[in-house]
Order: sequence, then structure tokens, then C-alpha cells
Amino acid sequence: MSEEEDDIVLSELNDEELVEQMFDDLYDGLKEEIEEGVSILLERGWEPYDILTKALVGGMTIVGNDFRDGILFVPEVLLAANAMKGGMAILKPLLAETGAPRVGKMVIGTVKGDIHDIGKNLVSMMMEGAGFEVVDLGINNPVENYLEALEKEEADILGMSALLTTTMPYMKVVIDTLVEKGMREDFIVLVGGAPLNEEFGKAIGADAYCRDAAVAVETAKDFMSRRHNQLSA
Repeated sequence: MSEEEDDIVLSELNDEELVEQMFDDLYDGLKEEIEEGVSILLERGWEPYDILTKALVGGMTIVGNDFRDGILFVPEVLLAANAMKGGMAILKPLLAETGAPRVGKMVIGTVKGDIHDIGKNLVSMMMEGAGFEVVDLGINNPVENYLEALEKEEADILGMSALLTTTMPYMKVVIDTLVEKGMREDFIVLVGGAPLNEEFGKAIGADAYCRDAAVAVETAKDFMSRRHNQLSA
């Protein structure tokens, strides 16, 4: 750490520099700095939604890309996500008040038999960061958990993740159950996890396979805008 770097005073930066600095602070997982940055932008009259998308989501996108490319690893990403949570905590109540555009609602969980949640947590955070409402069911979810949450939450999207080749087939069980109950058309089903691929996603009847959190967000946005267009058509 050079002395110069120690002396950055966030409030002295202009908006553009501050957002750039927040990208760096998110990348480094500096929660207090992110909270301070969010507060400064609010004081400067920024809309909560703009802070969310331009500063936080912008920063998390860089984190997500570097994670995908193997430049960042899970511990760093979790630190970044935690810093983002700090900023989100300030923005959430304000977003609710200002009626920020509701992008959609997602129920997400790791499938039965699988207790891996880092990828899923990352998707949850990035989805929240993109303005989605996320209901996270945690790990080891039997089909009933998904169905119950989808109905109760009136969700648009179901996200399932698996990290073990042995638990992957359970995703098909969930999708088949949705089909049996005549509910499959009601939801956009996204699947992800290290051992999966596009062919597998197609084979089990998911709408899309998402190779990482950044792709999951883009895909979800894409499907939601198509859905809105169909509804308004």
C-alpha cells in the first residue's frame, strides 16, 4: 500500500471517479467503503436505482467476469458480495419507496443431496444486484420446497444449482413434476453448476443453462423482457 492510496477521500472525488473507486473497493471487498460511497452518492442526489445499477452492479459485473476467467477466486468473490450487501442494505428500503422497476422474482436453491451453495449465493447476490427479488431456499432442496416457494412467492423464475454429477439428475425430477402439475409454463427455469452444460439443460427441459452468475443475470433479464412483451402484445 503506497501512502498515496491511503489518502483517498471518497467525498472529494467527483461522481465518475467515485464510481470507479467503488468498483475497486467492491473488487477488494471493502464493505465500509462501499457503504460510504453509496451514502455519498445518495447525498449528491443520485437515484437509488442508478446507484444500484451503475456503481454496485457495474462493480459486481467486473468481479463476476474475473471469477469466470479464473483471475479471482471464491473467497475474494464472497468478500465482494459481502461488500455489495452492505451497499444493498442502505438501498433496499429506498428502492422499495421509489418503486424501482421490479424486474422479476426468482426462487433459487441447490437441489436435494447437494450442499454446495457458493455458486448459488453468487447468483442470488448478482440477481439482487440487478434488481430482481430473490428468495433463496438454501441447500438440499426436495421438489416440494421448490413447488411450495414458487406458488407462495408468485415467482417468475426458478433457479436450481448442483455441483455434483450425482445430484444433477434431480433437476429433471423437479422439472418433470412441474410438467405433471401443469405448472411448467408458468416459470422460467434456469439451471447452473460446474458439471452442467447446455446439452444437459436442454435434455432436462430447462429454459436455459447459465455457466456463471453474470450469464444468469443476463439470461433472466432476457427472458423477463420477452415475457413482458408477450403480455403486452
